[in-house]
Amino acid sequence: MTKRLLAGAFLLAALAWAHPAEASARIGIGADWLVDPSDGAFQVTLGGQRQLVRNLDVGGRIGVLLRTGPTELGVPLDATLTFRLGRFYVEGLAGPWILFDSDDPLRLHAAIGIGVVARGMRFGLEVGYLDPSAMIGLRLAIPF
Repeated sequence: MTKRLLAGAFLLAALAWAHPAEASARIGIGADWLVDPSDGAFQVTLGGQRQLVRNLDVGGRIGVLLRTGPTELGVPLDATLTFRLGRFYVEGLAGPWILFDSDDPLRLHAAIGIGVVARGMRFGLEVGYLDPSAMIGLRLAIPF
């Protein structure tokens, strides 16, 4: 009983301390270079974020992906955690990417992004991993 009461008190304190959440939605475009086998990937995504605590957002993105090399269509799906510091941000992303015309359609994606925010638009660099290759890319996200 004491553990439940303590947990309930902690939850109420956390809710009372939390700032009002601000949600935002963005449409994004991206271009990536996959190091091995030296393919390109282009994507259009729809993403959303919600403020978790001051300067920290949690969110996700989903979209359409076109990979070159062998041409493959796919769906990038990522959860995001974004730390904002003035006009700059650092973002962690992870999730499954689905490539439809592949022998192994479900791929792990994990990346770190850094960038700037100007007039609500975000422009940044993303460095990460798309199973089985390292990748580097550029991102532009426009709020709506």
